[in-house]
Amino acid sequence: MSDQIQIDANAFQRRVTKLLAVWKEGAADSESLADVDSLLVVMGGQNDDLIYSKTTALHSWLLGYEFPSTVILFTKNTVTFVTSASKAVHLEALKKVAAGFNVEILKRSKDDAANRAIWDDVVGRINAEGSKVGCLPKDKPIGKFADEWQSVLAKAQSTNDLKMIDVSAALSSVLAAKDDDEIKAIKLASRMSSAVMSGYFENEMSTILDEGKKVTHEQLAERIEGKLDDAKMWKKVKGLEGADLSLADWCYTPIVQSGGEYDLKTSAVSTNKRLQGADGKGGVVIASMGIKYRNYCANIGRTYLIDPHSSQQKLYAFLHELQTELADKHIRAGATCKDIYAKALDIVRAKDDKLVQSLVKNIGFGIGLEFRDSAYVLSAKNARTLKKDMVVNLSIGFQDLDDPNHKNQVYSLLLIDTLRVNADAAATFLTDRVRGTNDMAFFFKDDDEEEEVEERRSPVKPDGKVTPGGKVLRNKNRGAALDDTAAEKMKVHQKELAKQKHEDGLARFAGEDGEGNASNEKVFKKFESYKRENQLPAKVADQKIMVDHRAQTIVLPIYGYAVPFHVNTLKNVSKSDEGEYTYLRLNFVTPGQIAGKKEDVPFDDPDATFVRSMSYRSTDSQRFSELFREITELRKSATKRDAEEKELADVVEQDKLILSKSRAYTLPEVFPRPALEGKRVPGDLTIHQNGLRFSSPLRPDQKIDLLFSNMKHLFFQPCDKELIVIVHVHLKSPIMIGKRKAKDVQFYREASDVQFDETGNRKRKYRSGDEDEIELEQEERRRRSQLNKEFKVFAERIAEASEGRVSVDVPYRELGFNGVPFRTNVLLQPTTDCLVHLTDPPFLVITLTDVEIVHLERVQFGLQSFDMVFVFSDFTRAPMHVTSIPTTSLDDVKQWLDSVDICVSEGAVNLNWGAIMKTVNEDPYDFFVEGGWGFLQGDSDDEGSDQSESGSEFGSDMDDGQEETDVESDSGSDFGDSAASESGSEGFEDESEEGEDWDELERKAARADEKKRRQQGGSDDEDSGKKSKRR
Repeated sequence: MSDQIQIDANAFQRRVTKLLAVWKEGAADSESLADVDSLLVVMGGQNDDLIYSKTTALHSWLLGYEFPSTVILFTKNTVTFVTSASKAVHLEALKKVAAGFNVEILKRSKDDAANRAIWDDVVGRINAEGSKVGCLPKDKPIGKFADEWQSVLAKAQSTNDLKMIDVSAALSSVLAAKDDDEIKAIKLASRMSSAVMSGYFENEMSTILDEGKKVTHEQLAERIEGKLDDAKMWKKVKGLEGADLSLADWCYTPIVQSGGEYDLKTSAVSTNKRLQGADGKGGVVIASMGIKYRNYCANIGRTYLIDPHSSQQKLYAFLHELQTELADKHIRAGATCKDIYAKALDIVRAKDDKLVQSLVKNIGFGIGLEFRDSAYVLSAKNARTLKKDMVVNLSIGFQDLDDPNHKNQVYSLLLIDTLRVNADAAATFLTDRVRGTNDMAFFFKDDDEEEEVEERRSPVKPDGKVTPGGKVLRNKNRGAALDDTAAEKMKVHQKELAKQKHEDGLARFAGEDGEGNASNEKVFKKFESYKRENQLPAKVADQKIMVDHRAQTIVLPIYGYAVPFHVNTLKNVSKSDEGEYTYLRLNFVTPGQIAGKKEDVPFDDPDATFVRSMSYRSTDSQRFSELFREITELRKSATKRDAEEKELADVVEQDKLILSKSRAYTLPEVFPRPALEGKRVPGDLTIHQNGLRFSSPLRPDQKIDLLFSNMKHLFFQPCDKELIVIVHVHLKSPIMIGKRKAKDVQFYREASDVQFDETGNRKRKYRSGDEDEIELEQEERRRRSQLNKEFKVFAERIAEASEGRVSVDVPYRELGFNGVPFRTNVLLQPTTDCLVHLTDPPFLVITLTDVEIVHLERVQFGLQSFDMVFVFSDFTRAPMHVTSIPTTSLDDVKQWLDSVDICVSEGAVNLNWGAIMKTVNEDPYDFFVEGGWGFLQGDSDDEGSDQSESGSEFGSDMDDGQEETDVESDSGSDFGDSAASESGSEGFEDESEEGEDWDELERKAARADEKKRRQQGGSDDEDSGKKSKRR
């Protein structure tokens, strides 16, 4: 036996106690146990032909493993093991936990006389209890050990008149109800079975049929069987976290059937006939498979209809209704097996009396350590009662039905799932249940759909009255200044929004008691180089500094001991030469270092004693140079790895894309952004059941899958005044495309083809003027109109297929304004729900509902541009800056923000938003108690001739005296930066009182200019220029 075997002693204690309690109580389902005085379980040598037996089930239930050549004798107060000395080592620990019974171990050896004495001891123990011995006669042990015991038992029977009683059914009753550990194992087995069925078999089968491949049932079953070792597939399956896949195995070889020959028994085998359905005449494919985890079994079976007749679809739908009815209403604790079968018969008889003879003779059985527990078969004659926390394999089917698609052939329908029995509720499906039989039908026949698609794509003469994106939120005349009434309405509305935002903030953070955002706090992270001392490399015995790249560790010799330091504890390393010695100094990360505040670096116990640095010297400068290089490289690789992990922390692994069974709607010849690896190639974007797939025939190994459940926004941007037409998807969570993560994925087609100038050719003989150019322009307009229509229809189909998860949003170009969200000046366009830039990467998508407040910076008379800062409701998210927006767009931007109910404030200088958000996150409730975002409103309120004297540490302290200071000096705000970013000192040249309207500011500026000209009339031009520059 392996040294790695570890028996769960606590589980052994619980389960033996349960067995003895049932035995002593003499329950109705275990009446045979009450009739015996002792219970004998004999396992002989390994029998590969016998996969399931009550003996192996009992071993696995009690010990977690099979112990060959072992006898277990149960009495009502003792459990006696007879086994070899090597196996006995693993059983010794059971003695310590035994409570309410004793555990005794008799060790066999090679001494025949000692072994005979052990057998005599066992027979003596049996005789001491009584003549009635419980056994498992259907299990036939094999091997020398079993033969030896059978001869001893036969002699004892003849001498002592022992009576052997079959207790198989009684033990089934004991094993029926599963504990939490057993349920967990069956859930994992069910998850794996479902994953192979839906994640592999369905796709493989549909591919075989679609491409007309000649694959037999046996070959397909072998492919399925090989997927158990496909580690890559299991990594994509959710719900298997922490599972040891080496403990999984097939319950039986997967079964695939089609072509008019069907066997709905669990003993069926796959034939060497070809899979039916690729000939265009339809077919029925039945597949069943089961996986066991830690010897606990689960089973699943499905029927797939290929180009089915309507009668087949209706009957399959009825079969699904029958399964749902039984699982939800009749499979409950306390129900008898025969009552459940009788109810199934009643439901079928009510549907069609002729169907009764086609219903299978039993509709399932108990499942667990035994794949098929014969004591709990759901048949017409079994009176046993289901128990809470039992697991049953519900297997319902109709067999030998006349096939309407194939003359003189029959077909069958089968639906298998693994269910957990509850007391007062519907049974729980452990395998993935069928939600609707429409998903189980595949259609490969050609129809008139191709023609319909062409009709939908045919060009239509554009209507000159309709302009894509022509909707305007409020006023089309954006160039005109707001009149007094509109400005007053906006002011009142903004005050209402600010008040509401403040109240919402107080209510939102009222329960945090000043703790801030606890989920964003830094957490101490532990690093483990080696779990045990024997894992240290053998070279540490040399008492030298060693770099272990595998364990990411530096091993340092300290007073004769090899002490490992994980690379993440290292701050830096330095090397220096002094005389004949080379010094190597290692500095470690400790609390309170100058590099950062103590609270910025979390520690398990900051008050503990830390090693801050270690220094070594050696005359071997070459070795120390090599060590310095290795440690530096190790530190760099660790830093790079941590950065990559942080970068990909929010990347999600999407669920499996469910391919459409029928002909999928496709948008051909589009390019993706971000592009796939390699050369840019076009491909097809296809709508499937739960998402989109982009694939290119030029690069079939690369695909982009986008699930509807991960889509946040869907945009269609027409090619009017653009070079491309776009369908753009903004995701909730980023995904990996190639080696890059992406939260925005778009598909586009260029709006213009390269045109050939025919000047000078034969057409010029018969044409004069600009006929060619006019024709090209008309063709261009027609093409753009066709592209807009095609992409818009496709976007709308995506919205329909998503079943309301996303809707199509179109940018309003006439509301757009220029700005710099990243590095280049681009056109930003509002949509119904967002502010976007989609034409060129990097893309910008700001969801308006995520915005807390918008602050406009550098709003000063004389400046040509201003900046806009989006502060998000999630305060841990960094604010988004859009800079260099033309001042001519100021009124339009404010009116748009007001129209979508976003609170807007403005100020004369740029603020340090990093410091502001840090203060907000430290105590959000206190921030709102002290006024919240009111400090931003101070700059724009008309409540006095001087700037607000509230003293807010976030505001800009610009008073009259500051007008005479150098513009490059600090602004006096704790969080303020230099005031002007684009127009130099213009903003400070004639700055006046805050809160005055533009007309008043213009009048004051005119008076100031006139005064300035009078004062400088006789002064030196150079001095005047210098003074103006300083101002």
